[in-house]
Amino acid sequence: MKRLLIIFAVGVPLVAACLPAAASAGTARSATAPFTCSSISVNAPAGTAVESVTAVSREAGTVTVPPVPPLTDVVEIPDVPAYCDVTVTLTHPGVGDHAKVRIWLPGTGWTGRFQALGGSAFAAGDYGAGLAGAVKSGYAAATTDAGVGTYLDTGWALRSDGEVDTALLKNFADRSQHEMAAVGKQVVNEVYGRPVSYSYWNGCSTGGRQGYMEAQRHPGDFDGILATAPAINWDEFEVATLWPQVVMNEEDTFPSPCEFNAFNEAAVKACDPLDGAPDGLIGDPATCAFDPRRLIGKRVECDGKQETITAADAAVVRKIWVGPRTPSGRKLWSGIPIGAGFDLAGTRVDTDGNRVGAPFPVPATWVSTFLKRQPSYDLSTITYAGFAELFEQSQAEYDTIIGTDGPDLSAFHRSGGKLLTWHGQADQLIPTQGTVDYRRRVELAMGGARRVDDFYRLFLAPGVAHCAGPTSTGPVPTDALGALTAWVEQGRAPQTLSAAITDSSGKTVTRELCRYPSVSRYIGHGDPADDGSYYCAPVRH
Repeated sequence: MKRLLIIFAVGVPLVAACLPAAASAGTARSATAPFTCSSISVNAPAGTAVESVTAVSREAGTVTVPPVPPLTDVVEIPDVPAYCDVTVTLTHPGVGDHAKVRIWLPGTGWTGRFQALGGSAFAAGDYGAGLAGAVKSGYAAATTDAGVGTYLDTGWALRSDGEVDTALLKNFADRSQHEMAAVGKQVVNEVYGRPVSYSYWNGCSTGGRQGYMEAQRHPGDFDGILATAPAINWDEFEVATLWPQVVMNEEDTFPSPCEFNAFNEAAVKACDPLDGAPDGLIGDPATCAFDPRRLIGKRVECDGKQETITAADAAVVRKIWVGPRTPSGRKLWSGIPIGAGFDLAGTRVDTDGNRVGAPFPVPATWVSTFLKRQPSYDLSTITYAGFAELFEQSQAEYDTIIGTDGPDLSAFHRSGGKLLTWHGQADQLIPTQGTVDYRRRVELAMGGARRVDDFYRLFLAPGVAHCAGPTSTGPVPTDALGALTAWVEQGRAPQTLSAAITDSSGKTVTRELCRYPSVSRYIGHGDPADDGSYYCAPVRH
């Protein structure tokens, strides 16, 4: 099997580049107590029982992470120091679950920091690459599988009676992450002979949602939370992500990938100048009013054939950009941001040679399994009216379990915690506006932007795809975790986030991402690839 140095997902950007970045060790003091990796005892968190505890000493070298079908290949992380690999299996009596907590503890060079790692899609935790990266940077690290499945495995979701297993869903939503934090800190204390100095959460997508849930429901678990492209508003955006498929099916129009790409390129070209910089990015997609009807009649080459963009194609794109609406026109959720890709509007050619929809698997599973309770449900039969009903059903049944949208973060603030988020503005999986809307609601609940900035800061990244996925064209944050540790440990609140990307010509493009609600503006001269050519302008929509 092919061996890779980084994890990737074949055609599924939700997982690509979602591995949490490890920060430099910094200035936290090193442990001096004797290190032990045997006879570890764990007190069961409230409501659980400990089924087993194992501890294995691992030698220094390359960590090989097995593949997780169907998405990831083998991952190899070189130069990992010797570490103690602890696995604690918890169960909730009466539930019959078996939630594994993994804790990796470096044998030398521990900084006193603890880092918990989140998951992706329907996976609750990390499979080893993130743990290895954290250990290399001097963290004791932990993650949990919550007793559920892998990225796309939701065989656990339905009980034998056909109803959703809400106990396991609660594990996935928040319970297991909280228990992992408690168990992980216990193990650190026992192995090193002293408690954690600073504790951090690190996750993107599902992992970002888990971080927000920790701040909302378990505010004392972490000193700092790095929650990237957070899958908050889960019950709403998961259904909304299926909107492009519903539009194409209802309109009986399925633009080809190259036609979708033509719309995207035209929008970027039209709205690139709005921030004053000729950099190929839409600096603030909310200000882009490109009308897809401008492309009607344009001819594009698709797989060696000439195709003409029609009014029906333009109508589909417009509905996708506008986002989910009820049949009466009431807004349900935000659409794919202008400038993002159209992979969610995926199509394929069937056996009869007709182009049909190809739904993205995560929202498809949410609708078919958790809402319809029929994993094989034919999603192509969903009408506009049916979509609105599913959206409201998801809110009614799951908001209190996994919505992760409670705006009262006062307990987290009182605990001294810091929450740092960055979100790509070309994220087609989790529209950035959902995160912006949440931040605004926190401001309303907690006395305004200035008070919220004391503990919660948001940075938006133009041209960056979901979790810095491979379709990103804009600079990606280079050390957000480092910025968070400086905020937590030294009181240096981040004003900007340093970001960089290598463009198609091999040139490094740098940018200082602006703190919400400011947006980046070109100063009018200087190299557009240099962060010194921009300033942050306060703007609120």
